[in-house]
Amino acid sequence: MPKWFQPTTLLCAALFAISPFVIANAPYESTMGLVQKVFYYHMPSAWVFLTASVICGIASARFLATGNPRHDRTALAAAEMAVLFGLLTLVTGPLWARKAWGTWWIWDARITSSLVGWMIAWAYLILRQYGGPGSEKLAAGLALFGMANVPFIYVSVNYWRTIHPATTVVPKLPFSMGFPLLFCLAAFYLLMFLLMTLRTRVAEQQARLDAIYLSLDEQA
Repeated sequence: MPKWFQPTTLLCAALFAISPFVIANAPYESTMGLVQKVFYYHMPSAWVFLTASVICGIASARFLATGNPRHDRTALAAAEMAVLFGLLTLVTGPLWARKAWGTWWIWDARITSSLVGWMIAWAYLILRQYGGPGSEKLAAGLALFGMANVPFIYVSVNYWRTIHPATTVVPKLPFSMGFPLLFCLAAFYLLMFLLMTLRTRVAEQQARLDAIYLSLDEQA
């Protein structure tokens, strides 16, 4: 691993260790009270989920265009991040919604499209695992659909009736709420970057081992 990986990992761990104290010092929201503080983990996990879906789609498009396996490994790592952080999003959302809005789940545009995006990421991984030869290209095409779904998830609250606030709410947050959000965003994005770096490294080593085994079989 590169020399910066270990100190960056320590920085990420420190950010997550400090984040509960930063969140605790944030003021209570006037209508939702304490439960609103789930927002500081729910929103960053959702943004990282969407970002990973976009990275997967872009890397897949580059892989289809060039055939470079490096882009394919990046897409695979990003898809795994989309599944991980999508799960965090889909778990923290209902926990917040049950206390804030009186319901665990409602089939509105944002929640439903987020679930679809998460299922696309899962389908990508399943296809890669069990699809056989050539499945990486089929999965790359599927990743493009996942990426196309991201803008719909983001703007859906502006055009359809939903329990989620519009996209204009977050930019208007006061500093006392905006700073904890940005702090947690930094922690989550740094975690995604580290996990993707590690996963890509594992995929590279696996590809080298496969090449060695293949050469040994040819010599035999």
